[in-house]
Amino acid sequence: MPMISTAAAQESTVATTGEWYLVQCKPRQDERAEENLIRQGYGCSRPTCRRERTLRGQMHYAEESLFPGYLFIHMPEGANWAPLRSTRGVARVVAFGGRPLAVGHELIMQLQSRASTHIIAKFNPGDKVTILDQGFAGIESIFMTMDGEERVILLINLMNRQQQISLPLASIANR
Repeated sequence: MPMISTAAAQESTVATTGEWYLVQCKPRQDERAEENLIRQGYGCSRPTCRRERTLRGQMHYAEESLFPGYLFIHMPEGANWAPLRSTRGVARVVAFGGRPLAVGHELIMQLQSRASTHIIAKFNPGDKVTILDQGFAGIESIFMTMDGEERVILLINLMNRQQQISLPLASIANR
């Protein structure tokens, strides 16, 4: 799935001036909000990632929002914000002090490029993994099990003793 949903939306965001803003969507309506905003002519970016899921004993890939409940919208300078309030799937534009805060174009492009290549892998017990951050960066460990949907339990060798630790799933990579 492309990071900017249509070629026309991508061309319009590059050709015009304006800024990117963060939009909060109604619960589980990210895709609906994106479709409706694009239909109205707005440029949208909803970074997604592929996730492995086991369904009826078979492995399937599912495309999911990288930031569930949020998407980015490109608003040209002087654009009317009123239609956003009545767009199906949109809850609100994220604002601070009553003013929407612009998100840098460079950040949007980085998110799109990273999300397009990122697959959240499923690990099997006994797989050797490397910890990427959390003060244990570079330490090799053994995947034991998932701890909920976004955390993992690892076995590491610390001070000549095997210890179990729990870290975010995003903090590990295959060795």
